[in-house]
Amino acid sequence: MEAAVTSHKSVEPAVPARAALPEQRAEAAGRDAATAGAPGAAARGASRGLWISSTYFAEGLPYAIAHKVAGEFFTAAGASLEIIGLVSLYGLPWNLKFLWSPLVDLHGSSRRWLVGAEIALAVILLGLAAAADSGALGLVAALFGLVAVAAATHDIAVDGFYLQALDKDAQAAFSGLRVGAYRLALLAGALLVAFAGWASFGASFAVAAALLALLAGAHGVGLPRPAAAARPEAAPGAAAGLRRYAEPFRAFLRQPGIASSLAFILCYRAGDALMFAMSSPLLKSLGLDTAARGNVGGIGTVASIAGSTLGGVLIKRWGLARTIFPIAVAQSLAILLYVALAWSRPALPWIVALVTLEQFIAGVGTAVLVVFLMRRCVDGYKSSHFAIGSALMSVSATFAGSVSGYLAARAGFTAFFAIAFAASLPGVVLSRWVPRD
Repeated sequence: MEAAVTSHKSVEPAVPARAALPEQRAEAAGRDAATAGAPGAAARGASRGLWISSTYFAEGLPYAIAHKVAGEFFTAAGASLEIIGLVSLYGLPWNLKFLWSPLVDLHGSSRRWLVGAEIALAVILLGLAAAADSGALGLVAALFGLVAVAAATHDIAVDGFYLQALDKDAQAAFSGLRVGAYRLALLAGALLVAFAGWASFGASFAVAAALLALLAGAHGVGLPRPAAAARPEAAPGAAAGLRRYAEPFRAFLRQPGIASSLAFILCYRAGDALMFAMSSPLLKSLGLDTAARGNVGGIGTVASIAGSTLGGVLIKRWGLARTIFPIAVAQSLAILLYVALAWSRPALPWIVALVTLEQFIAGVGTAVLVVFLMRRCVDGYKSSHFAIGSALMSVSATFAGSVSGYLAARAGFTAFFAIAFAASLPGVVLSRWVPRD
């Protein structure tokens, strides 16, 4: 989900100058207030880079716990492929977060929601640390579910804060840093797995709880305070309140080319979702224990950070319109590397090399999708719109992952990853038809 790009030149096509809308003026005022008093552009850039990195690291860590670490926990516990595949259902809060995303836009501020969600996550992870080594798998499963709900809410707030605090030029320029920080959190998740193999899962969750508590304190003190975008005044009454709640959805669906955009968002990562859900069981079948899988995952995540960095640079240099299709093709072809892994069952150096290459290409692909989703966000409803887009993106991951164990158990790993490659092809086709601005 790229390092910072120093140039702030927009990747969007130039448009004629026009008068700013009220919400755009408010957003600009907020950015000015947030950076007022800074000694210069370099200092402002460093300050922004720091909070962007820390908030997206805080966004990625609980995602890694609810997805990767949870799967590794149940894999280590000896669960069946079907049960491990059902771990993907922890993605449901990300699928459904659009239902409560207007609350973040309409009540309080993205900043307050962000810090509050981090505090909640730290508390839940402490409970998970206490339960993980007790053998109470039902309680552990329930706590993973709470982590997922709090993390999805945190995602809404973090993405909304990013879109509110930065203009479109800066959003594009810092997209690489944003994705890179998120991927660094996924690396931390892999390291938590490796640490669990050396110590215990309970100890790993305690470390994660302490880290999120520290981030919550730092963000409560150090995040900028941009002014909220102007919104229409709400009329009294339940019907008016419902209309106000529904307006972000209407604004999202009124965008040009929305049908192809929705189809693309749903399909773009479907093949990757299938592959990811069964990656740990495949590596276990190849002889890698929990610590080894964590180490391989860590190397792969470093590669994905490098890939997201390259993706941000490519989009910045050539624009989304010229890069979206070739990157979609590369992401799809990379799934065949797992077909090769499952078929040839190679030695460890080859396993590391193929996993690393696939993760590098996946990082490039993630950068494209992030920029595409940002382009679908309308002023005044940015938290809601990014939540809607990212929720739709995760629908395919949840559905594909939940059936992955059943498919792999019946078809075998080689045929299963071939099916995952086939599932990626609709996203490649749709990348030729979606809006490019």
